[in-house]
Amino acid sequence: MTHAIRIERTGGPEVLQWQPVQPGEPAAGEVRVRNAAVGVNFIDVYHRTGLYPLQLPAGIGLEAAGVIEAVGEGVSEFREGDRVAYCHGPTGAYAQARVMPARVLVKLPEGIEFETAAAMMLKGLTAQFLLRRTRRLQAGDVALFHAAAGGVGLIAGQWAKALGVQLIGTAGSDEKCRLALDNGYAHCINYRSEDLVARVRELTGGKGVAVVYDSVGRDTWERSLGCLQPFGLMVSFGNASGPVPPVTLGDLAARGSLYVTRPTLMTHLADRATQLDMAAELFDVVLSGKVRPLIGQRYALRDAADAHRALESRATTGSIVLQP
Repeated sequence: MTHAIRIERTGGPEVLQWQPVQPGEPAAGEVRVRNAAVGVNFIDVYHRTGLYPLQLPAGIGLEAAGVIEAVGEGVSEFREGDRVAYCHGPTGAYAQARVMPARVLVKLPEGIEFETAAAMMLKGLTAQFLLRRTRRLQAGDVALFHAAAGGVGLIAGQWAKALGVQLIGTAGSDEKCRLALDNGYAHCINYRSEDLVARVRELTGGKGVAVVYDSVGRDTWERSLGCLQPFGLMVSFGNASGPVPPVTLGDLAARGSLYVTRPTLMTHLADRATQLDMAAELFDVVLSGKVRPLIGQRYALRDAADAHRALESRATTGSIVLQP
């Protein structure tokens, strides 16, 4: 019997239910994938709590890797037995097997294991669009990245170092800061014991950084703005601590003609050619050894609720992988 994690109502981790499911046969344009590893991301928490609403009952999860076991009519890009990975809708990745649109899959190179793919697809492509598309960072640039010891943060640190970018990270403990420094960061600030804005100004000779990448949201918003140099770019790409408060345009002017953007990975992946280009660049940097995704925690798929509790407690480092 095939099982999946599903939710019938929004709420805490307890709403994640292990249920028997029948994936069925793929229709035209679809394939059935047998998942070998599943990734956990903060967007899954947003779906579970209802911050990002789903039509219930629903599957949950966006990221996984596995093998195609059936192909629907009209699918020419894939065939049975292909190794594939994916990281965007429809939700339902927390499953042993599922039917899904072929257009959201990418072929997985032989040199990348399933668990590594599940740990890096959503997080790695997020790092790609942040560093390479939102503003294409160049050697010598200085930027600030919050949650440096998280799954996206550790990939971003390694990738930035490979590009010659000086990345300043933030984390909630000295241990997490050491991990960030081991993964490419030039500096890491413990926001629990250091004055973030003062320390950034010190590290940049009073100038501030060109870009801030902030997935934390409400708790870091004001301090993030305070770290930017004139004409700097504030990239808000998540809200782990809660939604960002309303933005006052006059405040952006007073702080030095700042720019603000709220990009999403799904917007970038909507175009198939762009999706394939982004994935190819991610695979290349991983296969080269310049980026090595860290799997910090593993759970059985049926124990997804425990994975969510760990993620929300901010006790995790690197990526979380669920084992079907």
